[in-house]
Amino acid sequence: MAEATHKVKIVTKHEAEFTQLLSEMRLPGLEITQSISEATILLASPSTLSKELHLYPNVQWVQSVAAGVNQLMDDTLPKHYQLTNIKDIFGPQIAEYVLGYCIARFRHFNEYQEQQAQKIWKPLEYQTLLDKKMVILGTGSIGNHLAKAASVFGFTTMGVNTKGIPPKNSEFDCVYHVDELARILANADVVVSTLPSTNATHQLLNADFFEACEQVLLFNVGRGEVIDTSALLSALSEGKVAHAYLDVFINEPISQECPYWNHPDVTVTPHVAAYSFPKQVLETFEKNYLKWINDEPLVNVIDFQKGY
Repeated sequence: MAEATHKVKIVTKHEAEFTQLLSEMRLPGLEITQSISEATILLASPSTLSKELHLYPNVQWVQSVAAGVNQLMDDTLPKHYQLTNIKDIFGPQIAEYVLGYCIARFRHFNEYQEQQAQKIWKPLEYQTLLDKKMVILGTGSIGNHLAKAASVFGFTTMGVNTKGIPPKNSEFDCVYHVDELARILANADVVVSTLPSTNATHQLLNADFFEACEQVLLFNVGRGEVIDTSALLSALSEGKVAHAYLDVFINEPISQECPYWNHPDVTVTPHVAAYSFPKQVLETFEKNYLKWINDEPLVNVIDFQKGY
């Protein structure tokens, strides 16, 4: 094991919490620094770091505290370092978000809350999740865990990726190539995008995409750039999308003039579907740091060409 001291700078709005937890871990040869010039390792939020990455002359490795790293893909930013992200911790949270809203929708929980306020006793006919079809865009760790959880409730899960090949330890009932989207969307009850923001996914959910849908519930828990906003609004008006649950947006927070706010068939949540809990993030950091000081390949390395 290397004896040299490695200096890490924490670049997130939760710096104090990360600093305390990381100090308690007492990782060998690791020192937390406030010096921009001394830092060779950064534990950072991509959105924060993207504004100041050019200030760090000696950074060799950046451990993102999030899954999404698209803010660091900008062509104007340096890419001379290794970038790793967080995976495998968001699946359960995303599943809770998607399935929670699905259950509330199909079992009329919101309507019963309104009826209670008016002292109305009126049973409503409801649907169960059994035998409904969920199309999940993206078959990575998040999509795969969502497929596993959804199947417990009786969903048939269909994954979509760029190869049409199931991931390792696949939990999907079937996996399709992205070119087959139109065919499978026609029978979908729920569509969930877990996609990252890349050139290939930019506005993938466009007019042609929504034209293939029929009264689907749409969830976006990936990245806002994946959706063509005007196409979605048209799809909502035409009934192609029955309701959209949107947690991520091109610009966050969305403007006060954004039509999503007051749309009756849109639910806006402030990027809370899954949270990077510091303790979980640091478990990944520790694993990678021990590999780093032993010159071993890191896990969850980002390919700058692909953007994920």
